[in-house]
Amino acid sequence: MPEPKDHQRALFTRQSRVRGLMLGLALGETLGAARGTVPAGVLRAGVATQLACFTAEGVIRAQVRLQHKGICHAPGVVLHAYSRWAYLQGIAREKMLARWNPHGTGRWPDGWLADVPALAERRGSAPATVTALSRIDEGEKAMPTPSRGAHALTRGLPVAVAGVEGVALVDALAGLTHGDPAARAAAVHATLLARHCLNHPAPERTPYTPYAGILTEALEAGLAALPSEARDLTDDQHDRLTSAVREAAARPADRAVLARLAPDATAPAALLGGLYAAASFPRPADLPAALAFAATASAGDCVACVTGALLGAAHGAGLLPAGLVARHELAWVLDTLARDLVLEFDDSPSGGEYVRGWDPDWWNRYPGW
Repeated sequence: MPEPKDHQRALFTRQSRVRGLMLGLALGETLGAARGTVPAGVLRAGVATQLACFTAEGVIRAQVRLQHKGICHAPGVVLHAYSRWAYLQGIAREKMLARWNPHGTGRWPDGWLADVPALAERRGSAPATVTALSRIDEGEKAMPTPSRGAHALTRGLPVAVAGVEGVALVDALAGLTHGDPAARAAAVHATLLARHCLNHPAPERTPYTPYAGILTEALEAGLAALPSEARDLTDDQHDRLTSAVREAAARPADRAVLARLAPDATAPAALLGGLYAAASFPRPADLPAALAFAATASAGDCVACVTGALLGAAHGAGLLPAGLVARHELAWVLDTLARDLVLEFDDSPSGGEYVRGWDPDWWNRYPGW
């Protein structure tokens, strides 16, 4: 059994990396949408960041339900999270109320995210997600669109915290709204690679020499493990992912390569472009340059979103640019969700069916449904 201090240090490292993933994702989308320039004043969140917040909250609530009930259909719990986002956005409100609060009892939408003003504002287009959620009264099987858009991937990245067990979940979450097999596959592959960035051990280093090789090592380990972790991975998919990382080593930060890998706003393009951009700038200090480069892609917000998530997951929140993080309007929200994600999987603050919890407010923050 690990010593208390060892556990505390491991928890701190894990929290830092999950915080890095969430904050990096958000910074990437914001700067990518600005085509690589840094806007003055407050940095506004985009729609992919909004949806990623609700994914993270939904995953926590699914885990809470599992602990208390012993059984949980996690995709349904996260669909409930997306429905709360839709209601706040003014999307199919009557259908959402009929599905989730038909008798008008209690407060709905519930949970603390419903009180965050920036999550109720329209921040870009998510057509496949909106179309699918607008069909919620037809049942989950009728909801998906034929889209292979990037939101199937970007919003699911927080599921990387769930480990290999999250593969089935992220596939199901992508499939709620995006029926294209390539979009679902890209979402799975991105989440598995992000998981390796979260979990790859870093060697001992001094405070003055941040280890730059961790991202490259994590991606190489992830690519090597992908055939055994991702069901139905094709040789072509694996070759494309491997080639993107190899090209970053041979021809880093080449706009022609980025344009070829990420020509549109699809999930496969976001993954390939994000991989290439991240691997082209593996050093922690180069994250702003990585996001600026990723932003030059055709769908720069999507590519930079993946780039930021991978780099943040590998290096941790402490190495993100403080001047950018401090100006992001959802920095506190993202940071809190990341910490709570790790805490729920590590210690279940609300307890469970047979175990008393130590945080009496946890269930109110994250109701298990």
